[in-house]
Amino acid sequence: MEKQGKFLRLEIIGIRFKQAGKIYYFDPDGKHIEGNTGVIAETIRGMEYGTCVISNRIADVDPAWMPLRKLTRIATERDLETLSANKKREVDAFDVCLQKIEKHKLGMKLVDVELTFDASKIIFYFTADGRVDFRELVKDLASVFRMRIELRQIGVRDESKLMNGIGVCGRTLCCSTFLPDFHSVSIKMAKDQNLSLSPTKISGVCGRLMCCLKYEEEHYNELNKIMPGVGDIIKAPDGEGEVISTSILRQTLRAVIRKKPEDAPSINTYHAKDVKILKKAEVPEFEERRRGKYRD
Repeated sequence: MEKQGKFLRLEIIGIRFKQAGKIYYFDPDGKHIEGNTGVIAETIRGMEYGTCVISNRIADVDPAWMPLRKLTRIATERDLETLSANKKREVDAFDVCLQKIEKHKLGMKLVDVELTFDASKIIFYFTADGRVDFRELVKDLASVFRMRIELRQIGVRDESKLMNGIGVCGRTLCCSTFLPDFHSVSIKMAKDQNLSLSPTKISGVCGRLMCCLKYEEEHYNELNKIMPGVGDIIKAPDGEGEVISTSILRQTLRAVIRKKPEDAPSINTYHAKDVKILKKAEVPEFEERRRGKYRD
């Protein structure tokens, strides 16, 4: 371990315990771990099976993370058999929990079941419109499984991440494939990208705004800095006029131009760098409030 400014330089590996889940850093404890290797590590939930996604490397680590937990071992054939057995138990537990929910007539939808690797705890993920009193359900489940029971209420985005599916683009959902965290997405991002504001066009299978609206937002923000907006008054090489449409990626715009006050207007296309903004279009106060209202 070596001190490097306010950080500590030490050898680490990165382990992911769920597909598209967060990466957690561990001390390899002198072992060399190749990428995509199955490993067993101790977490706050107990012993867990994970996949090494970052092999041994020297990195700057925040002292607040110390001490790093040590890797327990590389997964063996027996560990893989235990993992497979746990998956089968999860399927059976799902059916049992459904029966218990129906018995207690609870307004909740069971989404997934997760059994920890050491079988010390079983977690039931569910969605519901409001709060659910599941105390009697927990008692019933504990009497069946004889282990710690946790019922965790999740949102619609988390449900989509667990269930997976196909997005409107025809690809598997980003949240189930590679997104470890959900980012804040707003209707303004769709406006900045000149997308249709129809909910069916910009909503994902979860019913919320699509995560991919965030991907190119930074690039669009840079382009919009020099791009006039619809309704702006501009000065073009051949006269002054009002912008009626824009193409942000092409950095072009169409404007109604009058070369002279007495001339008939004409609609011309210009590059953003060839025009100068004389007056920005006024946005009503209610519109400004609306733009900041719809956020996920």
